[in-house]
Amino acid sequence: MNHARHPDNNGNPKARRKLPGLVCAALAAALLAACSTPLSPKDDARFQSYASASDRPATRPVRSMSSFSDSLACMDEMMREAEVPTTLITSTFMPDFTGRVPVATKEMVITALSQMSRRSNAFRYVDFEVDIARQDTVQNISTILLNANQMELQRPALYVSGGVSFVDQGVLTTRHSAGVSGPRVEAGYDRSRGATIIGLEMHLGDFRTRTFIPGLDSANEAVIGNSGQGFDLAGRIGTYGVQFNLGRDLTQGTGSAMRTLVDLALIELAGKYTHLPYWRCLTLDNTHPEFQRQLRTWYDQSSQAARSRLVQNYLVSRGYLAASDAPLGASSKVLQDAVGRFQADIGAVVTGEIDFTVYERALRDFVKIGDDGKLARVGWPELDAGSVRKEPLTVDMQIENTVRDRTAFAPGTNIFASVTISDAAHLYCYINDANGNIVKIVPNMLQPASQVTANLAIRLPDWMVPYPAFVLTSGRQGSEALMCVASREDPMIRMPQELNAEALTPIRGVASLDELRAQFEAAAGPGNLAWDKLEWNILPTQQIMPASGENSGAAGNGATQS
Repeated sequence: MNHARHPDNNGNPKARRKLPGLVCAALAAALLAACSTPLSPKDDARFQSYASASDRPATRPVRSMSSFSDSLACMDEMMREAEVPTTLITSTFMPDFTGRVPVATKEMVITALSQMSRRSNAFRYVDFEVDIARQDTVQNISTILLNANQMELQRPALYVSGGVSFVDQGVLTTRHSAGVSGPRVEAGYDRSRGATIIGLEMHLGDFRTRTFIPGLDSANEAVIGNSGQGFDLAGRIGTYGVQFNLGRDLTQGTGSAMRTLVDLALIELAGKYTHLPYWRCLTLDNTHPEFQRQLRTWYDQSSQAARSRLVQNYLVSRGYLAASDAPLGASSKVLQDAVGRFQADIGAVVTGEIDFTVYERALRDFVKIGDDGKLARVGWPELDAGSVRKEPLTVDMQIENTVRDRTAFAPGTNIFASVTISDAAHLYCYINDANGNIVKIVPNMLQPASQVTANLAIRLPDWMVPYPAFVLTSGRQGSEALMCVASREDPMIRMPQELNAEALTPIRGVASLDELRAQFEAAAGPGNLAWDKLEWNILPTQQIMPASGENSGAAGNGATQS
């Protein structure tokens, strides 16, 4: 059977219109061919060049802190005022038999003990743990040196033991849901809440007998919450269906809860061991669970200019910034340097920017718990106006020898002292020995910078290092003195040249520490110098009585270079 073809306008037989179908088939074939053929690395180089930048975190790291971080600093100050001697301490491995809290509890213990010993030097951690499964460099070298009798491992007096005792998940769980539906629309709402409890128990033991000390224990719990809510909406517009889903979920992590429990436990153990009123450090307003959340709300509600003005006025009151009529801009190098020094002093990550961590640490002293039990801002109008009283710079010195009488020593006794300043400032320390020599000991060749951080105990000499820059040894019968001066501006640039001698060399031009202090006061200006002085007598040989715990060494005079 023959089919007649109708001619087209040109007289040619008219073919069926299959061109669009052929084009689609050709495009599909080309697409499949392209997918089966690998791209050239050159063609993808520009796309891949963004990988390194995209792989970085989107936000800056922050200091890991808990509700009791200030309580640790409070314990440090309390133990320093009580002159608690240094105690060697270690810890056992902190297990988690539940397997639900994957955190390094032992490392948190070390951090908490370190924060409690910044000024007081109350605890010094002994780290030597043999782990067959973990063969690291420090452990291998320590084992070799110990076996060769080339390393002295000090025996700790105490050790911390404990671990995660339980994790009760889903202790409380609630769930609410509701919905409506119609011919062309459906809507639903869902909300759920839950609570999990983590328990941590710690004990303090006597390392010599490996027995736990009765009463030196801590058992605390922390509640971790999670919540979520969602909204669903579905409908039909004509022949098309539309669906929306919105949700918000919150899950509190176990890491921050464990750090809070560890900090609380070590405050309890340290307070009970030293017989100090540690509860005073646990009743601070900033230990309130809502403290940081409330400050974060105030931070988000205020403008960047208002936050910057509050923080700048606070830094002026603490001596980090000089008073000025107009606020400094965020790009000001002076402001960035002041914020950076403040961040270094509080142990935060140094960025030079006024972020929430700086805001919270600066304004926490202006937040109190009101009569209604809620957090309230106190003194913020005065701080905003810049009328807050500027805190004076102070210097605090102590003799750290573990003896009762720290005013008299036998000839040849090694003297150990420490100095702490309230704000970041330039520090200079001098020794006046029994021979009348005045020697600068700080700064020195191992610590050439005169500017030091605030609230950090500087050891004189630094007995924590194997080779300190100098040692202080009492000389012949007589009296000796140790003086430290501090100023926010470096006074040495205006001091006479003969008083700017190198460290550990006698200074010519002054006969006493009082004359030297007068020179510093003239260079720093009235009211700009803070100082403190320690004095002790050197007993004659016939009056020397044996004293337990006293450190002695070779006889010498004043400061000796190590």
